[in-house]
Amino acid sequence: MSSTNSNDVELANALHEKFILLKKEISKVIIGQDEVVKTVLLSIFSNGHTLLVGVPGLAKTLLVRTIADVLDLEFSRIQFTPDLMPSDITGSEILNDKKEFNFVKGPLFANIVLADEINRTPPKTQAALLEAMQENNVTVNGKVHRLSPPFFVLATQNPIEQEGTYPLPEAQLDRFMFNVVLNYPTFDEEINVIKNTTSNYKPTLNKIIHAQDIIAFQELVRKVPVADNVVEYAVKLVSKTRPNTTHATPAINEFVSFGAGPRAGQYLILGAKCHALISGKYSPDIEDVRAIAHNVLRHRIIKNYKAEAEGLSVEKIIEDLF
Repeated sequence: MSSTNSNDVELANALHEKFILLKKEISKVIIGQDEVVKTVLLSIFSNGHTLLVGVPGLAKTLLVRTIADVLDLEFSRIQFTPDLMPSDITGSEILNDKKEFNFVKGPLFANIVLADEINRTPPKTQAALLEAMQENNVTVNGKVHRLSPPFFVLATQNPIEQEGTYPLPEAQLDRFMFNVVLNYPTFDEEINVIKNTTSNYKPTLNKIIHAQDIIAFQELVRKVPVADNVVEYAVKLVSKTRPNTTHATPAINEFVSFGAGPRAGQYLILGAKCHALISGKYSPDIEDVRAIAHNVLRHRIIKNYKAEAEGLSVEKIIEDLF
């Protein structure tokens, strides 16, 4: 950051320090899941949204509520169900005593919104959420209502029980910066979880940063300089995922129907910038791109029937790109 002023360098150092403090504070409540916590924080500081995929009982709600607590942000949880209407999440206009319409805000008007089981609700309600994610506003009866920054959606999907669900179309999945897979805790982690959750252990969480700090960090991430070779690496990585194009590998041509679009490259660079800052660096390198590549590409590569038949995972396809 030699070309930027000393304030930016101070802010970069502050982000690195605050990130360490945040992880320490969150670990009072969340045991294990270090990579998930890191990725969620990365997406908040990069001004992106995250899709969490994991079986029930892995503390997804607790994780988001804890992060909202230590960031001193307003938290809202929406349980997505088949009968949920767009107005149930955006809010609606209600006639008051003076025969005037007042807009009553819905649960989307928060800083961190947990959209639980997003694939359980019909496309119209999903679309209302995705408008908020993309435009930072909601539209009710033709009127646009702005959402207060910072605004961050963390949606969850259950990988089992797909009956009666409305899977998100690829174009909508593409709005999510990261797709994070939650795994079961290790044996030792699970022992600690059981001990803590079956006793009267109630840790006190400290507020580490506030909304204005987050907005300043988001602006800082945009300012971080990136070397041309790092941008070229990210673009080439994305290009490789597209079958029957110049950079496609033989495996991609054989096993992939559709590859990642340009938004993947944007998120690779933004995520790499933020990853560099939280690691105490002032500019990202290729390792920073690789560190977040799985989470960026996982939901943007569509396997074909041949990959399904051979049991080839998206993880393996991404790994082969390196």
